[in-house]
Amino acid sequence: MTETSDLETLESDILKAIDAAGDLNALEEVRIGALGKKGMVSKQMQRLGSLAPDERKAFGQSVNQVKTRVTEALEGRKATLEEIALEKRLASETADITLPVRPGPQAEGRIHPVSQVMDELAEIFADLGFSVAEGPDIESDDYNFTKLNIPEEHPSRQDHDTFYFKPDEDGSRLVLRTHTSPVQIRTMLKQKPPIRIIAPGRVYRCDSDQTHTPMFHQIEALVIDQETHMGHLKWVLIEMCKAFFEVDEVKMRFRASHFPFTEPSAEIDIGADAIGKPGEWLEIGGCGMVHPNVLRNCGLDPDVYQGFAFGMGIDRMAMLKYGIPDLRAFFGADLRWLKHYGFSVLDKPTISGGSSG
Repeated sequence: MTETSDLETLESDILKAIDAAGDLNALEEVRIGALGKKGMVSKQMQRLGSLAPDERKAFGQSVNQVKTRVTEALEGRKATLEEIALEKRLASETADITLPVRPGPQAEGRIHPVSQVMDELAEIFADLGFSVAEGPDIESDDYNFTKLNIPEEHPSRQDHDTFYFKPDEDGSRLVLRTHTSPVQIRTMLKQKPPIRIIAPGRVYRCDSDQTHTPMFHQIEALVIDQETHMGHLKWVLIEMCKAFFEVDEVKMRFRASHFPFTEPSAEIDIGADAIGKPGEWLEIGGCGMVHPNVLRNCGLDPDVYQGFAFGMGIDRMAMLKYGIPDLRAFFGADLRWLKHYGFSVLDKPTISGGSSG
């Protein structure tokens, strides 16, 4: 058999192996067996040294032609196999876009009831024309007590009721605010009436039991204008409760009380019919007309301006609306509790869609 026939047979065998390769790995084995360092075509090139000079050139050209045709065949088969592999991959990775969205890890997260109720109340009061005001958790004794017309001997100013910091050199002391009322003071000092704000936030008192914790959440509202009266206060509270408890009607009563910063003052009770307890009353907070002394302390003339204020515990509102029996569980960091009472991140409260999501 001549060298030419040997090359023809070799080329034919290699091309058949290329056509028979079922995947890219098998094709790579054929390539290495043919064109690798120890491959069949490479071995033919090694024969050049044993040939006569006049035969060497023609044989070398023939081997190079075989190598070229084998390489082209390999590239063509590789392109075909890559296309087949891509089609298989696309077939196995198809997604049916008509299916509903599958919840991911984000769906496992929960909004804490306190955060949810804060958002609900902010949405409701925004619809009533109120803006949100904020202040620091650490307050001066002056803003937390004095400017609010709270006398020195008042029980709330005693160490057993309030968290005080160490006195400064001049004897003054900072406190962890006992209510968000200092935000009202800050607003009146820097803003001229008319004023319509709510002040949500954390507050601190030395108290702890099933319905009280040393740190809790409160929301207060303040309205200052030249013509404001108790009728306006009652209407705002009724509309807020109807929207918050998502009922058409709500019974409300005002019990005479006393707060140093309002005159007259009242406790706010709502009929428990709104939350499925007919015949019972539930206290939700305190309210009243802003005391003239508070207005004077903030540079406002009580003969020109008057207003009302009210406050309530956000945690207590959450307990009433969502049937949570123990306030202490709010701060227990129990994921099982949060999964039960918490809200989906997609449950954003809106007036049109319902405040509870």
